[in-house]
Amino acid sequence: MQLSLFKASFIFLVLFFAYLQYVLWFKDDGILKMLSLKKELSLQIEQNEKLKQKNQVLYQQIERLKKDPEVAEGRARGELGMIKKGETFYQIIK
Repeated sequence: MQLSLFKASFIFLVLFFAYLQYVLWFKDDGILKMLSLKKELSLQIEQNEKLKQKNQVLYQQIERLKKDPEVAEGRARGELGMIKKGETFYQIIK
């Protein structure tokens, strides 16, 4: 009788351990989900750093446009095709 009780206890403990391992690895808050979230977090941090750098460049461009009228004029000429009063515009077609 003690031997079958021992076997039953052993089987119960093995099954309980297997269940705990399943919960630990495969449930929604398990290790696999945590690893996936860590990977997503690192990608998001990397993307945020790139966007911060891009924003810094844009802020520098804004400051130059505010402080230097020649920069604003050059940008208007280059991007918008503006000309000053009295200038003649020549368009060369290839």
